[in-house]
Amino acid sequence: MRPELSQYKHLSAGKVREIYEIDEHHILMVASDRISAYDFILDTEIPDKGRVLTAMSQFFFDAIDFPNHLAGPIDDPRIPEEVLGRAMVCKKLAMMPFECVVRGYLTGSGLEEYRQTGTVCGITLPEGLVESSRLPEPIFTPATKADIGDHDINVSFDVVEERLGEARANQLRDASIAIYSRAAEIALERGVILADTKFEFGLDDNGELVLGDEVLTPDSSRYWPAEGYEAGHVQPSFDKQYVRNWLTGPKSGWDKNSGTQPPALPGSVVEATRERYIEAYELISGNKFSTWIGCCV
Repeated sequence: MRPELSQYKHLSAGKVREIYEIDEHHILMVASDRISAYDFILDTEIPDKGRVLTAMSQFFFDAIDFPNHLAGPIDDPRIPEEVLGRAMVCKKLAMMPFECVVRGYLTGSGLEEYRQTGTVCGITLPEGLVESSRLPEPIFTPATKADIGDHDINVSFDVVEERLGEARANQLRDASIAIYSRAAEIALERGVILADTKFEFGLDDNGELVLGDEVLTPDSSRYWPAEGYEAGHVQPSFDKQYVRNWLTGPKSGWDKNSGTQPPALPGSVVEATRERYIEAYELISGNKFSTWIGCCV
């Protein structure tokens, strides 16, 4: 008989995930259907989003040859019935204090910084790059972890070195770029560009670097269709950029600089966002989302 979720100690809540303690060595990581944008948790949820995030993470944890924090199958008996399909049993880790961001293309906050300084996180880039330009090689652009409601702050590699030491900083950078590069290959084989992503790492009981949290989901990554890609303009996406675009568009009536809670999403935006998340999973994994749901019911 499966345990009730209430039997586990609730440790923390993020914008999307809830963390529970199973025992002294294991946690239960539960993905909700919440969605965040511009550092706000929106009032509207996206149906099945938690399952898509879990399915995508599971796919890439299996596909990427690097130690990760998974400690049981997706139907592990320690997972309560009410969260089956959107929860993972994971090893407890001592988490690194940085978001490990890798960019293969120039967009978002990286593009804004480049336009001002010609650099991203202290890395000098070639002149003449534009929105969505492919970079000569992937770059490691770390950020500090922010509390809910605050911005992550991009920092230079020197800051990571000062905090963690040269050896650990180099290990984080090299692992992040290697994982991104392999994931980008997998995605591109399926007609999808992985523009950028962020990873979180921790140390296990033996001091080994381990990939944790979620990985390569539409929440933590920018995915673009390879077909029709052209630098110089914003690309269509399979991630929550669709929600960001609606919020900052004329129909929402919301100013992202106002400090006020964003409005509820209309049903058409909710359904279109759900479809984009599912499409990203099915395209990249080659699996049907209905099969994932079926194995977890």
